[in-house]
Amino acid sequence: MALWRSTFIVSAMTMLSRVLGLVRDVVLLNVFGAGKDFDTFVVAFRIPNFFRRLFAEGAFSQAFIPVLTEYKSTKTHAEVQILISRVFGCLATFMTTLTFIAMIAAPAILYVYAPGFHSDPEKFALATDMFRLTIPYLLFMSLTAFASSILNSYGSFSTPAFAPVLLNVTMIAAAWWLTPYMAEPIMALGWAVVVAGILQLAIQIPELWRKKLLIPPKVDFKHEGVDRIMKLMLPALFGVSVTQINLLLNTIWASFMQDGSVSWLYSAERMTELPLGLIGVAIGTVILPSLSARHAEQDQTKFRGMIDWAARVIMLVGIPASIALFMLSTPIIQALFQRGQFTVEDTQMTALALQCMSAGVISFMLIKVFAPGFYAQQDTKTPVRVGLMAVAANAILNVIFIGFFKLIDWQAEHMALALASSGSAMVNAGMLYFYLHKRNIFRFAGHWKKLSLQFAIANAVMIAVLWYGLTWYNGEVSQWIRISEVLGLCVLGVLAYGLGLLATGFRPRHLKP
Repeated sequence: MALWRSTFIVSAMTMLSRVLGLVRDVVLLNVFGAGKDFDTFVVAFRIPNFFRRLFAEGAFSQAFIPVLTEYKSTKTHAEVQILISRVFGCLATFMTTLTFIAMIAAPAILYVYAPGFHSDPEKFALATDMFRLTIPYLLFMSLTAFASSILNSYGSFSTPAFAPVLLNVTMIAAAWWLTPYMAEPIMALGWAVVVAGILQLAIQIPELWRKKLLIPPKVDFKHEGVDRIMKLMLPALFGVSVTQINLLLNTIWASFMQDGSVSWLYSAERMTELPLGLIGVAIGTVILPSLSARHAEQDQTKFRGMIDWAARVIMLVGIPASIALFMLSTPIIQALFQRGQFTVEDTQMTALALQCMSAGVISFMLIKVFAPGFYAQQDTKTPVRVGLMAVAANAILNVIFIGFFKLIDWQAEHMALALASSGSAMVNAGMLYFYLHKRNIFRFAGHWKKLSLQFAIANAVMIAVLWYGLTWYNGEVSQWIRISEVLGLCVLGVLAYGLGLLATGFRPRHLKP
């Protein structure tokens, strides 16, 4: 029950964050549109966001939590405090240095990240200024991830999960109230990002203080725990952040495509993040400390059972979410974004990208379950190997799909990038499971045959009901009525899916950890 309680807390906070994130995107796209200025913000902000997930939430958390959990299980509280102090000092030193280097090298980084912008000097200059303004976010979020990892290891999930809400609130506030006072209105979002980084770190400090875990930093790269974390982190830098690297590659490709391509892909990606965050990220966040503890106890049966439980929850929610995103792509984009500067063409182009990305949602979710199975055992090399395969697959698929679309003179080339992302995610999830199976860490046992049949029937019922429901959808009405219609379709789909599961004999007790 503790796993379910923790998952519910993280999922609820993530739900709040994602809903506000949708509100944020609706506000931003209405204020700025899906054009040149918003493209520059998406690119500039994606760079510190990329490094944040690479160094902070991604590799660092995956390396730090298993080591911290082991210290908790085998050493005194004083030794745990020393570890936290040394990691704090080393992380802050490294990230501060990296932030300053990035600010100095901003034009070169932008040239590599979005080379297509270089042909438009005004667009390139704006993106460079935006990047310099937002890059300190990397430092603040690295320290936030450090604080969150500590709290998660001690079973506290609510405050870390709530922190992203502050980013959405500050960006909405900036778009509405700060924009009119800026010479370049889009720069208001840059200032919002910096303020949000400070706030997300600040709200975690009181809880760390109460737990006597707010320890002054001390730089000591030779500390045994720091050394182990660094050795685990170096390969994890790549392995855990394959998705971000693929997004980087896609952004490079998109910068050469027509204006709006970056924004269309961004908007579609945001839609996929709702189910991914609610379930995939929530489950992944919760099970890593638990898996690390089971590994420290050398309880392989409970270790395997925990992954099995997580996979059941992922399949239960992820498959219908992927199908619903595909079927309801146009109504969702119409309902949320189509007004103000966001045109009918933007809706069509974004919906096409979302349909292509929806195929990879279940794979992205499974990665969040399968990867911790290795990180909990302090094995970062296997995810790296798999990550290399996934990046190679993404690059190859990009070339194939872009070449094919050019051959047939298809006017929505950005679809190629979305399809490649989905294909890469499938390769990543598939290979992670292959190694879990090969090493007898986790296998889909016999009970999955019955579960698969139950899930298949329930999804078929949902598809039929949504298909019928779409015949009643009217996209020509006001935005609020469109939103009501989409919500109605979602409720209808959930009810149909739930009744389909019950009819097959599936019960909530089948989801016990």
